[in-house]
Amino acid sequence: MIAEKTLLLARHGCTGGEFHQRFFGSTDLPLDTEGRKQAEALASYVRSRKPERCFCSPLMRARQTADIVGRKIGLTFDVDPDLREIDFGQWEGMSFDEIAASDPETVRRWAAWEKDFAFPEGESVRDFLERVKRATNRMVADSASRILVVTHGGVIRATICNLLGLPDSQHLLFGIAPASVTTIELFDGRGVLTRLNNCPYMEKQSRGPNYSDHRR
Repeated sequence: MIAEKTLLLARHGCTGGEFHQRFFGSTDLPLDTEGRKQAEALASYVRSRKPERCFCSPLMRARQTADIVGRKIGLTFDVDPDLREIDFGQWEGMSFDEIAASDPETVRRWAAWEKDFAFPEGESVRDFLERVKRATNRMVADSASRILVVTHGGVIRATICNLLGLPDSQHLLFGIAPASVTTIELFDGRGVLTRLNNCPYMEKQSRGPNYSDHRR
């Protein structure tokens, strides 16, 4: 059976070791040197998949990734504000240990993935999931059969759950590394996960699978 649509969900390249294991959602970080190399490797992989359209988060790290990929394969991108990462509010830039020590009750509510939970002075889980679903629905309805989406780890995990019909609380079951590609194919409107966390840069550099950061 041939898929009616293929979504290539690409996470942006990395933004610097000093940000590792810290929560950055709405903070507008650029790619670092390594992240640009990752985007170059990503372009080689994406070229073979022949996407017809590209949608991108408005945040700099995603736009820079999409620009590098697009220039190499001759594909422009459209910015979709709904593809931005979740806003962690006061938690932006903090590590999990720092957050857990300062506000354990709020962390408990977040871990329970309560739909009315909102990050302190940040975004609510409900609003985040609703806008990701809006973006996903637009891609599914788009006339292109192969679509590249350059976005963030949290958005990709939410999209997987949405298209596979999984509870939103299962999003943390999926590891999404920088500059990786997750592929979902649609059959009669239903999603099938055919590739998860495919990392062209790691394959090119013969690096191990421990090159991931699920916080950004």
